[in-house]
This record gives sequence, structure tokens and C-alpha cells, in this order.
Amino acid sequence: MFGGGYAMLPLLRKEISEKHDFATEEEILEYYAVGQCTPGVIAVNTATFIGYKQKGIPGAIFATLGLISPSIIIIEIIAHFLKMFIDNPWVEHAFAGIRIVVVALIVQAVINFFKGNIKGIFGAVIFCAAFLLGAFSDIPSFIVVLGAIILGILYGSYRGYKEKTS
Repeated sequence: MFGGGYAMLPLLRKEISEKHDFATEEEILEYYAVGQCTPGVIAVNTATFIGYKQKGIPGAIFATLGLISPSIIIIEIIAHFLKMFIDNPWVEHAFAGIRIVVVALIVQAVINFFKGNIKGIFGAVIFCAAFLLGAFSDIPSFIVVLGAIILGILYGSYRGYKEKTS
């Protein structure tokens, strides 16, 4: 409703990479990319991967439950009371404001990840192409991610081949 898993990128980066050092920013991006390609909610998949990295299967289970439990409880409580006020213009305006903040959070996350993780012209081109395809086309995001993975593998293989023959 307010940005989904993408809105959690800045929170994930701050908590997982900066505050607790559970994973590097690069690992978070990798988990996020794989989470985008697998069925389910991106944030839950990412939490599951990080929990598994830290403590195996029990870590994956507890990371997943730790992520979804508070949301489920809070959503149930809010939904109960929101039914009474959903048609109120003040509530409608509040939701419009929340959507704007979510967009700002997503843009901030993209800029932060871009600054720290895009290496070289090839990476910048792939980033821009993926962003443009995701933002302005109807191509499913998992296809964009898979395309970027394939291009990255091909480029890495080409660079490795080129270095060996030089």
C-alpha cells in the first residue's frame, strides 16, 4: 500500500549493514535481488536470507517471524479502527502524505545504494537501464533482474577472458 519492500531498503541498510553489521551493503543488494526473483514478499525473503546467513535454518525462521509478526499485529489493530474512518477526508489526505514520504525513502535508498555499490561505467549503464525499464515499461521486475544478472555474468566472463589473453 505504501511502497512495499522497496520502502524498507533504507531501514534494512541502516539496521543490517550500519548498526548491526550482519551483512555488507553489497550482500543486502544481492539478497534483495534474489528476493525479487523468488516468490513472496521481498523484505521477508531478504530477512530470511540474512537470518540463514547468521544462524542457519533457525535464524531464517526467527528472522522471518521477527519481521512479519509486528506488522501483522499492528495491521490488524489499525484495520479494525480504520474501517470507521476510511471515508474521512483527513484520513485520505494522511494516506496521500504517507505515499509521498515512501517515495522519498525509496529515492534516498536508490541514491545511497548507487553511491556505494555501482562500480564502473558498465555497472552504471546496467543500473540506469534497469531503473528505466522498471520505471517506464511493463516488463516484470524479475525479468529485468535476471537480464542484469546474465549481463553481469557475461561481462565478468569477458573481462576474465580478456585479462587472461592480455
